[in-house]
Amino acid sequence: MIETTGNRIDWQQFLRRWQEEWVPGEDDVEDLSEGGVTLADLALAAAPATEAQVAAAEERLGVRLPPSYRRFLAASNGWRLDEGSVHRLGAAHEIDWFGDPFDMTPLYEQGLTGRSTEEEVLLAGMWRRALRLETDSDMSYALLDPGDTDEDGEWALYVYKGWSGELPDRYPSFRAYMQRMYEHFHAGRASVPGFVNDTTRALDADVERARDEALSGRWETARELLTEAERYGRPRARGMLHQLAALSHSGGGHGFGALVADPLYTDELVPVMAARHLRDNCRRPGPHRFLLGAGTTDDITAVADVILTRIRDRSYRYAPGGAFGRAVAEAWESARRGDTDTAWRTIRAALPSWSPPGPDLLAPLGLLGDPVLGPVVTRERGLELLATPRAGRSGPAPDPVPDLDPPGLCWLAEPARWDTPYDSYRCLWVEGAEPEALPGLIGEDGTTGLTAPPVLPDGWFPYDYRQRDDLAPWEDRAVVAVGRTASGWAFGVDAVPRASAPGGFFVSPAAAASRDGRAVVLWARRGRDGGLALFHLSVAERGEELYAYTLRDSDVERSGPVPAALDPDRVLHGIGEADRHRLLLTAVAREFGLSLPRHALVEGILPQLTTHSWNRAPREGEPYAYARITFGTDEQR
Repeated sequence: MIETTGNRIDWQQFLRRWQEEWVPGEDDVEDLSEGGVTLADLALAAAPATEAQVAAAEERLGVRLPPSYRRFLAASNGWRLDEGSVHRLGAAHEIDWFGDPFDMTPLYEQGLTGRSTEEEVLLAGMWRRALRLETDSDMSYALLDPGDTDEDGEWALYVYKGWSGELPDRYPSFRAYMQRMYEHFHAGRASVPGFVNDTTRALDADVERARDEALSGRWETARELLTEAERYGRPRARGMLHQLAALSHSGGGHGFGALVADPLYTDELVPVMAARHLRDNCRRPGPHRFLLGAGTTDDITAVADVILTRIRDRSYRYAPGGAFGRAVAEAWESARRGDTDTAWRTIRAALPSWSPPGPDLLAPLGLLGDPVLGPVVTRERGLELLATPRAGRSGPAPDPVPDLDPPGLCWLAEPARWDTPYDSYRCLWVEGAEPEALPGLIGEDGTTGLTAPPVLPDGWFPYDYRQRDDLAPWEDRAVVAVGRTASGWAFGVDAVPRASAPGGFFVSPAAAASRDGRAVVLWARRGRDGGLALFHLSVAERGEELYAYTLRDSDVERSGPVPAALDPDRVLHGIGEADRHRLLLTAVAREFGLSLPRHALVEGILPQLTTHSWNRAPREGEPYAYARITFGTDEQR
């Protein structure tokens, strides 16, 4: 770690520490064993440059060198780097202008447009301005750019790896570059036995402090400490840092470093990695190896394969022990019926009782790997979890994040989003029933129970538009997501009906579903302009349809005595087109106390059921026509 005063660095102290901490790397050990090379030959530092030597270089170059590089030369006239593709920085008399010998400038300039950023413009002109510092490298160049400066007079430093085909790495100053090289030096030796010094001891103390900060709810402070320690390759830092990234939904592959190889953390970390693996690869053909990382034993790999299979078939459940485990089990029951808000409140209340199975686990990360509970922990809730003191720590609890599910049904009338394409939807509710009863009421022949929803990639709408090949053309079997409302109605929702509207062969499933009580069926479709094009409601009780109506634009077809509170003529009297959908849904929700869980439906965490056909077969003499349009191959659809 570079110790600074203001914007200045004590180069003598910093470079002396670096030299004292240096131990031979693998290549150095081989060179020493072959003879002809001594430890003195492998020294990183060189004798300081005199002021006269620096001044002579500046006169030769015709420019004053940037402050941090000038002070560096006064502490060590050159430097050997044994990490990275630049191996040696030259002395003051060895540096010179780069001169763009490979004619890179036209290549970069031709990519500039009127929308190019300032950084892109600077990079395009850098090649002919740059000062070349390295004298030994792996086809790489360390280039200081006098045209890319900051308020302190520092020049940006670019490292161009000629063999990589990549853009150069940019550092805001020579000082920043050396800081990063020092970190690389440490990271390259972090696993070397006996590599212990004042820097590693200070960083390891920071990691331990970060652990306590994280468990106390001060996760942002922990992240800062761990980020620096991870740059130095400290063994525990990466696993902890990736835990914070996973819960804060801040990206990354959730590798968790060497923690995955520790059986203490298998049940917490492997499910998260398995769930990510399945989401990343489920739309790519062929088998994909589930890689856990180096050092993983055969026993852990075998357990991981079992977990992967169970997450794939949606049978996996996160089941920690103790009071927190009992709360998780209760939350799971709520979430699998669609009540993700109650599930989260249950987990949140139990968080202070959570304790880690080992010292390096910062939070109940296994929640994210559970197919049912994982989607409950949104980014906002993950941040709330991280800000909650746990594992015996005390401190203020964060403000609860708002619930996700709006009450009632009005959200169905909101403009369709990319992940909720409810341009047409149909729903069924059965009063006083459990979701497990629906297969016996409305399931297709041979249905024995509910099935798990498919695993789909992140951002993929969790429902399939395709019609099964084994169905007759007239059949219209809904694949519904099944759950239960807080008011005691089992429900099924088909978010992508094969038919866009009930037609002449439509038979509402309300009567069949109402065998033991009341049932409500609702079917709605928007027009191209977003307005309500169709709205169907049917209500049945004890196997008999009581009433129904179908509203198409302004025409209403009725059967049975529709109650005044639901009559579309009354509900929509004097109402403009924009409010029709919302008011009809409000009337239905108010009359029966109905609701639907938006978050659970959008995330696709509810079990599914294929119903019997919502159409009857055409009778003799009834004309029926259909068309099937197929785009691409089966693999492309």
